[in-house]
Amino acid sequence: MKKMKLKKKVKRLFILCIILIIGLVIGYNKYKEYQYKKTNEYKLTVVGYTLDESKIIIDKLNNENENYFINNTKIEYIIDLINEKYFLEKNLHEYIDYKNNNKSKELNEVVALVNVGANKDWYDVKKVKPTDLSKGDLILVNKFNYLTKDYVPEEITSISLSYAYSDNKVSKRCNDAYIEMAKAAKEDGIKLMANSTYRTYERQEKVYKDYYYSKGISYADKYAARAGYSEHQTGLAIDIFTPSHPTTSTFENSDAFVWLTNNAHKFGFILRYPKGKEHLTGYAYESWHYRYLGKDIATKVYESGLTYDEYYAYYLEN
Repeated sequence: MKKMKLKKKVKRLFILCIILIIGLVIGYNKYKEYQYKKTNEYKLTVVGYTLDESKIIIDKLNNENENYFINNTKIEYIIDLINEKYFLEKNLHEYIDYKNNNKSKELNEVVALVNVGANKDWYDVKKVKPTDLSKGDLILVNKFNYLTKDYVPEEITSISLSYAYSDNKVSKRCNDAYIEMAKAAKEDGIKLMANSTYRTYERQEKVYKDYYYSKGISYADKYAARAGYSEHQTGLAIDIFTPSHPTTSTFENSDAFVWLTNNAHKFGFILRYPKGKEHLTGYAYESWHYRYLGKDIATKVYESGLTYDEYYAYYLEN
């Protein structure tokens, strides 16, 4: 009798343990579910993003931007945008605004335009700022980054008349690199001649006004920089020609241009305003305008296929 009572007691205890375990498992799962529903991953899936898409957003964006997507309707293209090679999170909302207002634009073009500021008007007073002089030879001067009226480069040096027309000057490092390049070109039967190099603020002001008063503002802004916004004031820019093609209209057809296309980066120079990138640089294509950056960065820019504006925005600005 005692054994039967003991067995019943053990059985009841066993059943109670099973019930308790089941209750604990159910409670734990409910708790996990409750905790999961508090996560951004879950909240993003509620908006309509897949689990994989939610993980990408969480992995690549900060908490503030995660909350933006949680509190707004699903953006169908957002994962493709985030995965763009030159995506910068700081520009996220500008990308979205620009894409929504320019639906036919490809995402890579949206990223490029916003990164360089070309989604704004050139010389936009809300966008322009003094160039970061701490960058040294890598300073960016364009239609949004300017040099002050009193800015004068250090160690301005006259270029040898063997490789330049009269009265051409650049910074010493740029001059040394240019002479090295001109000598190498000469060994390959190519004669390079520098023309239109360093310009003071006042000189650039006159150049721009000549275009402005003769051709109008649209033409002037396409072919010349406003004073303070010209690379020529840096002492790091050289307009290069060759005796057989001494003008801007013919230089592209010269052997010198072909040689520079293949070799300029090896000496620290890049073609600053390439063909097909006018919407990013703000200037017409200039086959003759070369900018000194140093061999390392010039080679990286050349190999990237980016304009300097794009390269600077992604790799150097921050």
